[in-house]
Amino acid sequence: MFIHCTKKLLEQLGVKPESGEEEALFSWHANLITVNRKKTVVFTNDLNRYVMILHGLKAKDFKKLDELFLQGIKEVFRKEGIKEELIEKYLFHSKGTTFSKTKNRTLVARLNKACENVEYFSDYLDDGAVFQSDLSTRISSLLVGDGKNSYVKPNETLYENLETFAGEPIFSAVAVQLKVTLQLEKHHVWRRLIVPINRTFENFHDILQTAFGWNNYHLHEFYIYDQASSDKPIANLVCDEEAFEFPSKIPMRLEKGIPLSEYIPLYKNLMYRYDFGDDWQHVIEVEQIIEDYDLPYPTCLDGEGKTPPEDVGGKYGYAAFLATIENPNHPDYDHTINWARTQGEREFDIEEVNRMLK
Repeated sequence: MFIHCTKKLLEQLGVKPESGEEEALFSWHANLITVNRKKTVVFTNDLNRYVMILHGLKAKDFKKLDELFLQGIKEVFRKEGIKEELIEKYLFHSKGTTFSKTKNRTLVARLNKACENVEYFSDYLDDGAVFQSDLSTRISSLLVGDGKNSYVKPNETLYENLETFAGEPIFSAVAVQLKVTLQLEKHHVWRRLIVPINRTFENFHDILQTAFGWNNYHLHEFYIYDQASSDKPIANLVCDEEAFEFPSKIPMRLEKGIPLSEYIPLYKNLMYRYDFGDDWQHVIEVEQIIEDYDLPYPTCLDGEGKTPPEDVGGKYGYAAFLATIENPNHPDYDHTINWARTQGEREFDIEEVNRMLK
């Protein structure tokens, strides 16, 4: 495996660059930057521009950067749901790791763009972890120009490259089939989803926002329920640290970095609460475990019902909203219709949801 380092990174490593060539799939460019006052190394693959990030590195870590690089690749490929045996095959295709100089301006420009994205999305960094799999996958899913007046996604290009390398399908992950129901009297609003359990609860929040058509305007939290009692939470996963300022008898944890597998499928009943003002509660039921899920993204199997507009005022506000839009003679009819449009209110469209989830 070749790591083509910028001058700044080579100086940090204190190594003499070696020369040589490697297939582009096994060749990476790397740069050292400082993000959130911590040393961060950003790697981009020469063939597909896939990004892998190591964060919060200490002096001792640079002495074993080759080992951390390989482990980082392993962690992020696992996050993608790539088969374990293929990960091992990829890592050991090249014997050892070689540090070299950067190759050309094009590859350096691509690396610099990846570094800009890391800085832009720095809020998604987990300052307590070296391996930044969540942010790596997020940045690798962004559209990038391919120099031919078109755009590609590095993660999808990586999948194609690895499938060619392996000569077989590359994905296999444990997933769960879930039914998620928005608690609304007299209305049936639910989605049936398949979600890999290597996703974090932070990712799961994004998935639920997409599935229900929410706009991610507000705070959220998850409750995990004991199997014996649907009204006895054993954990409350929160999205921000300010939540800890309000004492609770239920054990609280920051959701960041916690995989679904830590609670699912051991616990099969959860609740997702979105917007503490309108208080939208979604009951989550684990219906089925899928041992060999062969897609790198969640999917929506089925669903019913339109989600209320953001900031409509909770259940009572929604009832008033419906009464208004169902009466063309209501004095607020036109205004309410236009307001709902600005809030992104729309019918449930499973094809659109799946395009967005992918």
